[in-house]
Amino acid sequence: MHMDDIDELRAWLIALRTPGLGPGGLRERLDAANGDIARVLGRLQRHAAPLGEPAQAWLARPDEAQLDADLAWLAEPNHRLLRCTEADFPPQLEHIPQPPAVLFAVGDPSLLLYPQVAIVGARGASASGLAHARAFARALAQAGFAITSGLADGIDGAAHAAALDVGAATLAVIGTGPDRVYPRKHHALAQRIAAHGVLVSEFPPGTAARADHFPRRNRIIAGLALGTLVIEAGLRSGSLITARLAGEQGREVFALPGSIHNPLAHGCHRLIRDGARLVESAAEIIETLAPAARMLGGELAARLRGEVGIEATRQPPADGAADSSFAHSDGREDSRQDRVLSELGHEPATLDELVRRTGQSTAVLSSTLLMLELDARIESLPDNRYQRLPDAR
Repeated sequence: MHMDDIDELRAWLIALRTPGLGPGGLRERLDAANGDIARVLGRLQRHAAPLGEPAQAWLARPDEAQLDADLAWLAEPNHRLLRCTEADFPPQLEHIPQPPAVLFAVGDPSLLLYPQVAIVGARGASASGLAHARAFARALAQAGFAITSGLADGIDGAAHAAALDVGAATLAVIGTGPDRVYPRKHHALAQRIAAHGVLVSEFPPGTAARADHFPRRNRIIAGLALGTLVIEAGLRSGSLITARLAGEQGREVFALPGSIHNPLAHGCHRLIRDGARLVESAAEIIETLAPAARMLGGELAARLRGEVGIEATRQPPADGAADSSFAHSDGREDSRQDRVLSELGHEPATLDELVRRTGQSTAVLSSTLLMLELDARIESLPDNRYQRLPDAR
């Protein structure tokens, strides 16, 4: 790692660990400093008093051992600190309440740019609830959506595992540091997700599980996904928080109905009464979200080509247009799709092979492949492979 990169990462880590600052305070200061973290840190050190004595003490003498441990964690393969000033920071998070300033990622961070469906529900789910979670996750993953959840016991874990079992992408947003697994029983599942998907946290390494971390995690799950599906939830379930946040962010909320005698159906029934879409099949979700997925793919492709600046992604959506950040693709996207089809030929190819053939970045190519899949011109196969369909033009 270059010394300048280490100095910049160190500045970010000092700011992130400053007591009392939080993501909102850090983003506000970044906006004032045009995204320059060194300037932000300098101003923090000069004007630490309003943040209180713990912040003053930390900024005057940061814990070097802690910072060295953080940098050592980031230096490991497939570990990354994704910052809100970077072009591949997920734009769908820019308009959520208290958007995170950074995300610690283990695995493939480009998956954060995929159109996603969140699947959440009860930790103590029934056998039928778990079966529904697996079935919906498989179908949605095979339709080209990444499956996002919170690595919790029950519905979350079943959805993650089902996506992995069909060779599809899954994202786990966790309420601990990226080096911790909660619950511990999901250690093996977390390793699978890190190898074939991505684990994401806004909390720095070493952060233990705390009750107040999970509602904060839920806003990121809801913000990343185009829609949230709730499968089994009691009336006091944390899944209802995720669903409420998704609705407030202008995203679709889907709920699976159940027996009136099942207490775990009561939360879903309340969501339906409050306006969530009642769904009985994955096809209903796919039909509803496909247009938004196409628009998101086009916006991401433009952003990664440098046509959309960082500041542009921070502009609030127009009144009454909750998903105005999902811009339509242009004619150049059509030519890019034609190029991918041509390079794909008539034999299956992996994503890595297509990156080499087309010269496109993984993130841009992934968005193009998703739009081709939604248009039924290609299909995804296990192990991150893609096949051109016979009638694709």
